[in-house]
Amino acid sequence: MGRAGGRGRGVRAAGERARPAARRARHRCRQTAVAYLFLAPSLAFFAVFLLLPLLFAVLLSLSRWAGFDLADIRPAGVDNFAALFARGSSFLTPVLTNTLLYALGTVALALTGAVLVAHCITRLRFQGFWRTLYFLPIVTTVVAVGNVWKYMYEPGGLVNGVLNALGLRSVAFLQDPATALPSVVVVQAWASLGSAILILTAGLKAVPHSYYEAAELDGAGPFTVFTRITLPLLRPSLLFVCVTQFITGLQSFALIIVMTGEGGPGDATNVAALEMYQRAFKYGDWGSASAAALVLFVLVLVITLAQLWLFRRKGADG
Repeated sequence: MGRAGGRGRGVRAAGERARPAARRARHRCRQTAVAYLFLAPSLAFFAVFLLLPLLFAVLLSLSRWAGFDLADIRPAGVDNFAALFARGSSFLTPVLTNTLLYALGTVALALTGAVLVAHCITRLRFQGFWRTLYFLPIVTTVVAVGNVWKYMYEPGGLVNGVLNALGLRSVAFLQDPATALPSVVVVQAWASLGSAILILTAGLKAVPHSYYEAAELDGAGPFTVFTRITLPLLRPSLLFVCVTQFITGLQSFALIIVMTGEGGPGDATNVAALEMYQRAFKYGDWGSASAAALVLFVLVLVITLAQLWLFRRKGADG
């Protein structure tokens, strides 16, 4: 009798210990359900505007479609990708080559200019005024920026006027295949300078002033302070600017349309995004345009991952 009573008490004790665990499990389930309920609008937005278009682009890249009736989609396998890289195709050269040069030139000019300007702004009075001044091109439409620079590049424009005043000959900036792409790169870098300056000035303000005081006590010069303190501590901001500017450069084509029309002269300023636009909306070849879009997507992904890996490795080495 006594043994049976002890066994019963043990079972009741085990049941009482199990009840809080079961309540905690039910509470976690309710919390998870509520979390997914709050995430539902964002997940629906992601599915409708990002995931479905991506899947549709993958489908079109393996099909032939003129862009009118979905019933006219015909399977094409990998023919669209093979055509992009076939001998004689202009997609690899000069389109992808121009795209990389355009993005590299934009990042190099914008990053260098932004670092120098941001470094100077943090040492000036009325810093808000200077940041606003450099940010104005960001809030100006691409059409206005492109048309203003287009007239400045004209033979009788401001740029050639300065060259003539210096005793140099006029240059057909947008008409010469050798100078057309660099001319547009300069404008793209200038137009994107404002956001880079804004981010870098915030990064410079986050650098502890005690580091500069210690460097001054050690007798370090301005160049040493800039290269040994400012640039290393500015690495996270530089990484963000570099990645975002590169992605923007790889995807941009509106400025090129405004300044050179259809990527001219010839294909001198034709880039991947413009090539996709023309294949889809001008020639009605949505399959080839989607294949080019996926190639550009892979290119952007690989370059972005390479930049992240490089900056993290530099950070670990530093």
